[in-house]
Amino acid sequence: MSQFFEVHPENPQPRLLKQAVQLLERGGVLAVPTDSSYALVCHLDDKSAADRLRRIRQVDDRHHLTLLCRDLSEVASYARVDNRQYRLLKLATPGPYTFILEASKEVPRRVSHPSRKTIGLRVPQHRTLSDLLALHGAPLLATTLIPPGETDPLNDAHDIRERFEHELAAVIDAGACALDPTTVIDLTPMGTGGEPEVLRQGQGSLQHLGL
Repeated sequence: MSQFFEVHPENPQPRLLKQAVQLLERGGVLAVPTDSSYALVCHLDDKSAADRLRRIRQVDDRHHLTLLCRDLSEVASYARVDNRQYRLLKLATPGPYTFILEASKEVPRRVSHPSRKTIGLRVPQHRTLSDLLALHGAPLLATTLIPPGETDPLNDAHDIRERFEHELAAVIDAGACALDPTTVIDLTPMGTGGEPEVLRQGQGSLQHLGL
């Protein structure tokens, strides 16, 4: 039975978020709200937790996972970022964008894309998730919470708990979040003089980035 943390959407209680962090540190997979939809998250350095996260979503190791980061400096620690890429990242963070970048050595090889050695990175703009990341003190490995066989993500915490209560360590309820996904942009072509490639148009404005 998963735990259920009901937090204030604007001022989430640190006591409850600290309990959630303890579950992450013990290898738990959590459902958390983001600025797009709910996501599954786990500790980056816990192989069994990452395997469990993939099993819940029923995706293989070729599915791009995302690192949820506290800020832009943390992004630069886990990805190879040149000056052009950095300028674009600075325009977009925090916000509803996921960027595909070449993973640095700080990213465990088992969680990056097996052939491309890339990773998705994102700095979310959601108070509860930002506070959780700050208390955790490191990026969280994440994937959008889309049930197997379905196409739309979930955004109701009670529904998530009912459907996944035996697979999740906890669900954090900060109220319903948006159902629009993030905009996904592959920045790796910029490393060889190319242009960024939009893989999915979502909430994040392309005009804001000059794309």
